[in-house]
Amino acid sequence: MPKSSPMSLTQQMVDLCFREEEDPGLPAAWTPLTDADYTALTERLVEEIGDEPLWIFAYGSLIWKPGFASIACKRATAYGWHRSFSLRIERGRGSPAQPGLMMMLSRGGRCDGLIYRVADHDKREQIESALRRELSNKDSLSTFRFLPVRTEDGGTIPALTFWAGGDSPRIVKPLLPLEEVAPILARACGHRGSCAEYLYNTVVHLAEFGIRDRNLWRLQELVAKEVEAVHGASAFQAPTNAAGTLSPYTSARLT
Repeated sequence: MPKSSPMSLTQQMVDLCFREEEDPGLPAAWTPLTDADYTALTERLVEEIGDEPLWIFAYGSLIWKPGFASIACKRATAYGWHRSFSLRIERGRGSPAQPGLMMMLSRGGRCDGLIYRVADHDKREQIESALRRELSNKDSLSTFRFLPVRTEDGGTIPALTFWAGGDSPRIVKPLLPLEEVAPILARACGHRGSCAEYLYNTVVHLAEFGIRDRNLWRLQELVAKEVEAVHGASAFQAPTNAAGTLSPYTSARLT
């Protein structure tokens, strides 16, 4: 994608996708992870990484809202995996009435993202922070792993990666085409925001690091068309003040 090509999905469109939603709470069928589970998982990962540096791979919201502390960051690529909106959600950025989709890594292709290094003395605490951010239900225990990622200097580093494959029943299989994903992202919203906002933030923050994901770029174009179809073209006219001059557009919500 040429750098001069503007995004079709705008902050104004994203704001129109937001609506107030109550938190429905965890689904009754879920088996939530306990404090003991998080402690055991943390100890297992600490043992696996040993004395080696701990890097965490970020390909979506971890880029712009990691939830753990790091001391370094650089670009990296996971080969054999690609971003896909394949995780069905009914909470957070979706609801039982209007389920959404979140990103995960599916087999095939490549995924350009970032890796964050955790301080050696802080591995245990930051691993648990990352686990608590990414995992809440026992069906997600098969979805995280250490993936080999290639750095720009040609080296390969094992990086802790969340939602890479797995057998959670929430994973939509087979992969949905982008044309079917877009209407879902344009309409789904939960108590933490909308799926359109999630997509927008991911594309914007990837661009700050010079990363252009072809599928995400196509998807934001499709979502923009869906938002226009839902709200009408007149909703995107520049707002004016009483004097008829352009007034600043204030974002209603950005998380």
